[in-house]
This record gives sequence, structure tokens and C-alpha cells, in this order.
Amino acid sequence: MTVRNISCFCEKKTKIVATIGPVSESKEMLEKMIKTGMNVARLNFSHGAHQWHKKTINNIRQVSDKLGANIGIMADLQGPRIRIATSGDVIARKGKELLVSDVRYRKSVSNMSADIFYLDYPGIIDCIKEGDTIMIEDGLIKLEVSKKSSNFLRTRVIDGGVIRNHKGVNLPDSDLNIGVVTKKDIDDLKMALENDVDFVALSFVSCAKDINGLRKRMERILGRKNDLPQIVAKIERKEAINNLDEIIESTDVVMVARGDLGIEMDQSKVVIWQKEIIKKSLKKAKPVIVATQMLNSMIENPRPTRAEVSDVSNAVIDHADAVMLSGESANGKYPVESVKMMAEIIRNTEESPFDDVYKYMDLHISSEYATVVRSAYEIAKSYNVKAIAMISLSGFTARLVSHFRPDQNILVVTNRKKTFNQFSLVWGVCGYLFEDDKNLEDLIVKMLDQTKKDKRLKTGDSVVVIIGRVLNGEKMRLVGIRKA
Repeated sequence: MTVRNISCFCEKKTKIVATIGPVSESKEMLEKMIKTGMNVARLNFSHGAHQWHKKTINNIRQVSDKLGANIGIMADLQGPRIRIATSGDVIARKGKELLVSDVRYRKSVSNMSADIFYLDYPGIIDCIKEGDTIMIEDGLIKLEVSKKSSNFLRTRVIDGGVIRNHKGVNLPDSDLNIGVVTKKDIDDLKMALENDVDFVALSFVSCAKDINGLRKRMERILGRKNDLPQIVAKIERKEAINNLDEIIESTDVVMVARGDLGIEMDQSKVVIWQKEIIKKSLKKAKPVIVATQMLNSMIENPRPTRAEVSDVSNAVIDHADAVMLSGESANGKYPVESVKMMAEIIRNTEESPFDDVYKYMDLHISSEYATVVRSAYEIAKSYNVKAIAMISLSGFTARLVSHFRPDQNILVVTNRKKTFNQFSLVWGVCGYLFEDDKNLEDLIVKMLDQTKKDKRLKTGDSVVVIIGRVLNGEKMRLVGIRKA
């Protein structure tokens, strides 16, 4: 069976992650979004029943198989989201004192004051200390803890508003001694693994231990250590910034989740950390996604603001592997147009000189194999070659080549469906799948023949090829130039 990646023909190297929701779940809409440039379909497990997610996964698979596209599916776990639990609205006027408790103490403190509300995570107030900040509804409402008692907190309103039931809460100053995988997440994870998703996004990551714990849990559920979904570590907490290096080392993919990150820290620093996270991820050859409100106005409007266009373009110039749509494609009025606009911004930016790899970018990564890949990159730069081609069974070789951000097409062939789908998140990679072919020697030849049919290459074009050989029991990796 031959499957070719039609999405690489959208003439862009930066990938697009699009969140699927009520407006984009149908096969018709999914086909339009794939043809327009979507590479990865994200399912937000904060919303929707398992039946809906299963149906949507089936729709994505059917459409991608029909089109011959390697569309990755990402299950984004909700994580320990803390929310307001109150029976009625609480008015928070600037300077006013409010009492805060959690649902564990509702009966014992409910008669203390009318100006009291609860957090829905039992025991969470034990993690909050005097002087800490409580941010509500994406940081629009801000409280400061002035006094802590055994079962409630006294707070002063810094920025006011109306506190409503089920609104999200952030505790940027608190050391939250809570696990990142909840009971709901475990149930959602089992369902996602049963339906063979390609990526699992972990919310509110604090350290490498969180990543390793999820990986071990997936191994137990699946009963194997190979062909696992790749873990996407969402960087959205202060603790994650403090432990950034170990998180990047442990995870498969990194996401700059700017929504909660912009609440947890000074918003003016988020763009600086975005660049730092991308740089560190590139150094370790880990794909990195930039997310949150990239074309947010297109939820309601057919065109983005100029600032949003600049935001997407800036992420491309930073050399992110992917940019992400959330509400724009999940429940907005213009899901297909949002993907089309994002693809257009990417293409125009990549064609500009500002997308070139800067001289100061660190192109040295600590891997023995990276020396071979760097040789392929240097040969491709020095000679008039059209592409760099390789076999990649795990995806590692493809990620290493992508790390160098070459001008040439990156053509990667595999006989593993999971690896093929995971190419969908790697910058510049155009993946090919020959699932029934076990003869690795034939894969490169078959791929190059297919690229000529796809008009990616012409007969006689020069291609740098990375191949593996076993000689006298020793594994050898070779780089050469051949004609298509």
C-alpha cells in the first residue's frame, strides 16, 4: 500500500495543528481543512463525551485515508484544572474583602459570609499561602491572599469583576502539590489509546517526572514500550519554566501554551519565553508548537487582525515546527478560512529572507548520529540538490534532519503507520508510507519514484540520501548523492 502526504503539497514547511469541534467534526469540513493545510487534528478532552471523540477520530482517519494524507491526531488531556464552585455570582469590587475556601469545607464555612466562594479541587487551599495571588477567568479578576486560616482564606480584590460558577482559576505563586493526571485524564487516556491516537498532550506539566509518569502509564495500558503516542509537554506554568531543560529532555514534543502561561507570569515576558523555548527545543531536535489565540478574531470575523498575522509570522521566523488554531477551528464561524489564512501567512513568511536560519542558531546537537545528518545537510548546501531523502522507522532521523531547517525538501519514507502519522508535526518533512513493504532497501527507490509521480522531483534531479547498512555486524550510516 502506498500513501503519500498531500499536505506537503501546500508548499509550506511549518505545520498547522487545528482543534476539531462542533463546526469542524464532519467529514466534509475535515476534508476541506486537510486540503487547505491542516496537518494535525487536536481533540480537546476538556470538552465532549467519549462517543463524540471516537466518532471524530474515525472521521479523521477515514478522510485522511481517502486523501492519502498523514494527518496526526492529538488527544489533549484536561489536567488538574481548578474552577470556581458557587451557586450564584459573587461581585468582586476593587478593595473588597472576599473569603475563599474549597469544596471540602463548604459545610463548615458556608454561613460565615455572603461574600464567599469555593474552589472545586478538594484540599487546594492547603497549597495557598499568605501573599499569593488568585487569578480568575484568564486573569481578568485578581485577588491577593491577606490571611490564611485552617479552612478558608481572606483575600483582597486587586482587579474586580463578577465571579461566576465554573470559571477557571490560576495560582501562579502557589506550590501546587497536586498530580498532573486526574481520574478523568486516566479515563480519557485509555479511550484515546484504544483509538490509536498519535500524540497525547499533557497539561500543566511541572517537571520531567510528570512526563515519565505519563509514558509509564501508557506502557502499562498498552502492554508495550514501542509505537507509543508521542507526548506533548504543554509549557504553561511557572514551575515548567523553572524546569524547562529537563522537560524538553524528557518529552517528545513541546507546546508553548501561551494562554495559561500569560496568566502565570507577566504577559510581556511570554513572547521572550516563546523564543527561548523554541531555541531550546530546536537544540534537542524536539518538535515545538506555538499555541493560543493566534488568529483569535477569526472566531467571529473572516479576516484576522494585523497583529495576529504578525504573531503567526513571528512564530514561523522563530522556526517553530507548528502553529496551532484553537477556537478558530473548533467553534468559530470560519474554520476552513482560518486554516487557509494560517497556511498563507506561513508560505509568505517562509518565502521571505527573514525565515533563513540565523548564524547564531546552535546547529550542534549532542548525538553521534547527528554528525552523519550534519554531513548530509552540508552536502545539500554545497551542491545543487533538490531534496534530502531517508528511511526513518522511528522518526528520529527525520527530526534530526529537520533540526537543521534545510532549504531542500525533506523526503522521508517509512513502513510504520504510527511513525508516518507522527511526521505530521515535524517541520519540513514530507512523509511517504509503504506499509506492506518489509524490504528497507527498496523503500528509498519506491519513494523517489513516487515523488516524481507527485511532481516533487523530476527525473535527473540530484538528491542527498541517508541510508543504513550493516557490515560485519556493525551498523553503518552512509550519505551519498543519487539521481531521482
